[in-house]
Amino acid sequence: MAAEHPKASSGRIGVLLVNLGTPDAPTAPAVRRYLAEFLSDPRVVEIPAALWKPILHGVILRTRPAKSAHAYAQVWTEGGSPLAVITAAQAKALQERLGARAHVDWAMRYGNPAIPARLSAMKAAGCERILVVPLYPQYSGATTASVTDRVGEAMAALRWQPTLRSLPPYYDDPAHIGALEADLAGQLETLDFVPEVLLLSFHGMPQRTRDLGDPYHDQCRETARLLSGRLTERFPALRIETSFQSRFGRAKWLEPSTETVLAAEAKAGTRRIAVAAPGFSADCVETLEELAIRGREVFTEAGGEQFAVLACLNDTVPGMDMLEALVRRELSGW
Repeated sequence: MAAEHPKASSGRIGVLLVNLGTPDAPTAPAVRRYLAEFLSDPRVVEIPAALWKPILHGVILRTRPAKSAHAYAQVWTEGGSPLAVITAAQAKALQERLGARAHVDWAMRYGNPAIPARLSAMKAAGCERILVVPLYPQYSGATTASVTDRVGEAMAALRWQPTLRSLPPYYDDPAHIGALEADLAGQLETLDFVPEVLLLSFHGMPQRTRDLGDPYHDQCRETARLLSGRLTERFPALRIETSFQSRFGRAKWLEPSTETVLAAEAKAGTRRIAVAAPGFSADCVETLEELAIRGREVFTEAGGEQFAVLACLNDTVPGMDMLEALVRRELSGW
């Protein structure tokens, strides 16, 4: 008689939050491993591998890790990378809100915890249906689609696959715009100065991605338009501008550049400015170091005086209210 098939856990629903990624430590070797994975993704760098690999391994991975490690070291916390700490906090808060409705976990597209490992763990825990939640409000092939690619690779390695859903981009969702309005308005009201300008800084992308049909730029602009309309009603004297940060390499990137705008505003006489990053679901090296440290230097060196970077939604009440609403909507029928 054949041995009885081992009993497997089953019947649960899972929610997997996914953010971009982070090195395991603020050191050059750890950053090198992270960048090697990140910059080897053809969704991120759309250059033929035969041309790109010699540049990546011969130049970039020899020079950039030390510089990036310095940036990470300036924002690293006792709990680790800010992005990892905050994403874990978001998962914990969402679990508390959902209770027995779903099992919540989190992963990073690059680095740890990796998507395949967390999907396997969720399947082993009995999750037969899993909602994948890319924490990118605006869709891009380099972010949202890359998560889908990695999930597909992970699924291909599983004999018993769970059923999947994926959270759509939520750049214009009323829950998202409402959460941003409530959170940013609260932060603006508690500043020790009254900003003349609020700069909405989104992560940059090469202009070529837009030319090839990526909707990211247009979705960022729509988020900015909707959010600006809400905030202008509450702060009629506040001028709101939009820019794109984190450019890399010599290619033309989405304009205007955040650093260029900060310098130009100061030179034109703006003395008080606040910066928000509504394309980021959690604070990370791009907000805590690139904006809060280097952005401040650019603004003050050009003549600006008072500067503040507003926090991302993170695991705040408005942010978690939004995330819970979006997730519960997508879990409908399960």
